[in-house]
Amino acid sequence: MRDTRAELLMQAETLVRASGYAGFSYADLAAAVGIRKASIHHHFPTKTDLALALVAAYAERYDAALAAIEAGHPEAPARIEAYGRLYLGGVEQGLGCLCAVLAIEGEALPEQLRADIARFFERHIAWLEGVLREGLVRGALRPGIDPKAQARLVVATLEGALLMERLLGGPEAFAGTLGALVASLVPAQASAAT
Repeated sequence: MRDTRAELLMQAETLVRASGYAGFSYADLAAAVGIRKASIHHHFPTKTDLALALVAAYAERYDAALAAIEAGHPEAPARIEAYGRLYLGGVEQGLGCLCAVLAIEGEALPEQLRADIARFFERHIAWLEGVLREGLVRGALRPGIDPKAQARLVVATLEGALLMERLLGGPEAFAGTLGALVASLVPAQASAAT
């Protein structure tokens, strides 16, 4: 049996990540899924409803990915690297991060959608801040790092690299940026060994 709602979310995410919130319509989505626009309205009465569901599903996937990173990587540098690899799929597919693509539209977005996007980034920054704090305590990171500022820098660097390398250097260049970011966080002797 076809799960139309899930298919709508999957196709809408691709459309938004490629063209932005203002850059796609229910007509585009109906064509991608092969249904009538009225069927979309059954699942998502408004475009805002659809976008809120997209952000919620995206956040849920990322929350699961962050938990998997914590479970699979005991040290902060490996966690930061694994976090960065989450962005690599976007580079490979030529798609931006859903929440960053939406954030670009800023004030043009409905207030609730802006709030949900902000919460997405706040959760990631808080998670990274915790990873960095733990890494400092364990001696896995360069002393003197400000976890709060560095967490924001990690997100900004990865989002910027995702945007730039989709057009310029592709996955290899993104991997180079990620490697440089991780190397900048570790003590000099550990960085020289890698």
